[in-house]
Amino acid sequence: MGGDLADVRLWAGELERLHGRFVHRFSRSEPRESALAYMHGLVAPLERKNGWTLAEQAGHGAPDRIHRLLNRIDWNADEILDDVRDYVVEHLGDPDAVLIVDDTGFLKGVRSAGVQRQYSGTAGRTENCQVGVFLAYAGARGRTLIDRRLYLPTSWTDDRDRCRTAGVEDTVAFETKVVIAKAMVRRAITEKIPFRWVTADAAYGFSKGWRTELERADVFHVMATTRHDTVVSRWAMDHPVHDLFNALPRQKWKRRSCGNGAHGPRVYDWARVEVRPWHREDRRHWVLARRSVSRPDQISYYIAYCPAETTLDELIRVAGSRWAIEECFQTAKQECGLDDYQVRRYPGWHRHITLAMAAHACLTVLRARELDTDKAETDPPSSYPLPSPNSDA
Repeated sequence: MGGDLADVRLWAGELERLHGRFVHRFSRSEPRESALAYMHGLVAPLERKNGWTLAEQAGHGAPDRIHRLLNRIDWNADEILDDVRDYVVEHLGDPDAVLIVDDTGFLKGVRSAGVQRQYSGTAGRTENCQVGVFLAYAGARGRTLIDRRLYLPTSWTDDRDRCRTAGVEDTVAFETKVVIAKAMVRRAITEKIPFRWVTADAAYGFSKGWRTELERADVFHVMATTRHDTVVSRWAMDHPVHDLFNALPRQKWKRRSCGNGAHGPRVYDWARVEVRPWHREDRRHWVLARRSVSRPDQISYYIAYCPAETTLDELIRVAGSRWAIEECFQTAKQECGLDDYQVRRYPGWHRHITLAMAAHACLTVLRARELDTDKAETDPPSSYPLPSPNSDA
């Protein structure tokens, strides 16, 4: 999208329509107005999106109103998240969509809720950071984030005084990232979010308990796992997944792209082996292997539960869709200030992240409409930039 006045009015008008869905969640006019101004600031082309710059963008003389919105005024971010999720379903809903679980790090100081020295994929190393667990929704018309939770390590939940200082209620206990992810997917099921698949990387997919829970609910999934995971095969009860492919004939490996990445199509050699063949006639269990073309010793593994007619190409598509959440993180941070916040308290984190997710969902919907009106484009790319609002028109 261009940077002319019509484009600015377009995204501003869509933000106002989305804001209208949850304006009733605020009991006073100040937080209503501040929430809209905050979202406008998050998508504006500002170098930094902190309290001062967002206040200046809104025409405020100081960041007091922004700080009150995030830290002091009473409003429920989870209720607004429900409204944002409804907006996503209305505009991007797809019965074949994929739910994707992953986490991302936020480099912050030692007093921020949940911060400790832990691995941050964002930084690629162990740092003082917060980690948020997210759920993304990826359908044919676009992908965006629909759920979030700040992970609290035991160094926090075992210190209730520290938690209270950071606004963490005594009812908030320690939960692993997998437990948080389970709760998000359960909520999507309960709220009847339209989707067909669930996928996640090995940090989540390695959990046999979660895979079993999804299977019992008849939720189809393609979950990454480690080479040391075991399955029930035709030959053994606990068969290591990496051993299933040692004697596989060369013709069983198929070279396929699992979607576009930053450097073009992500091409690998793929194969699958059926496990638990006696389960039920209309369902299948597969172990899927993804082998590097240039380095054949590098193999990743997935465990899939799916309808009997599911093709290898479909499983590859679902496995490859996991990268959509990485694109969501990247665009939400670059375009919507997802990681550009100055709140330390637990409620403030969820408030900022929710409004940033709302802004990201809005821009994703606008992009979907742009693709809809582009009659010449019959095969939209799997990776695309979000429209970039530009206030210097």
